[in-house]
Amino acid sequence: MSERAFILGAGRVGTALARAMRAAGINVVGLHGRRAQAEPDAISAGPLPPALSRATVVIVAVRDPQLEGALGELARASLARGAVVLFVSGSAEPAALAELRAAGHPCGTFHPLLPFADPAQSAIAVRTAWFGLDGDPEARAMGKSLAAALGAHTLEIPAGDKVRYHAAAVMVSNFPALLMDAGEQLLRAIGLAPDDARAALLPLFAAAAENVKARPSAQALTGPLARGDVETVRKHLAALAPTPALQDFYVALSRAAIPLARAAGTDPARLAEIGALIDR
Repeated sequence: MSERAFILGAGRVGTALARAMRAAGINVVGLHGRRAQAEPDAISAGPLPPALSRATVVIVAVRDPQLEGALGELARASLARGAVVLFVSGSAEPAALAELRAAGHPCGTFHPLLPFADPAQSAIAVRTAWFGLDGDPEARAMGKSLAAALGAHTLEIPAGDKVRYHAAAVMVSNFPALLMDAGEQLLRAIGLAPDDARAALLPLFAAAAENVKARPSAQALTGPLARGDVETVRKHLAALAPTPALQDFYVALSRAAIPLARAAGTDPARLAEIGALIDR
């Protein structure tokens, strides 16, 4: 594509996007961060470099607390006429966008629905990811164009619903780690070494993720809730009683699973009994 992209922010997200865009043939004219150590052949540090003025799209990939400052710096910089400014935050509505818009720069969100733990892996995964878009029409069009060049998909974030959109992303990308941690805690409590506890649960975790990938959530639900197995739930609650935090975690997730089990066809009477049991 003919666009020239400048990425402001050289952390995990910015670095992964730069790698993915270069691999897709997008002309990345600059990757700018506070430090140049992570990828010295591609990162500029310090004041914004002259390459910024050649960019047709600037992607701001800094953390939310730094976003207002970064956008304000851009508003005072020499941007190309009509350059689009996209930012990767999934929840922020920065006030500094007003100054950029007043200067003739369309602005919007370009939020990758992807966890960025490792830039190299994320640069590959981003090619099949989804990006949440909002903002000015020109900014949304630019986001769609960049995503298409990457091989990714896009969705429009409805006005006023950005925080709910982001909450969904946070639940899916972060809460699985809590499930693994809870399971590891319980296996360590019965005597397994930490490494063995993790190794034993990882195939189960991966298989559960594949189930969700292959079928609707209600159909992917397994275990005592899906079976309406009241007695097993009763035993679990008793076994978790010495660890109230884990019991509360189990109860909260079991309560949330009841509507899924109902949708999958589990006996409503048994689900009602489980509901009464966990709400005692």
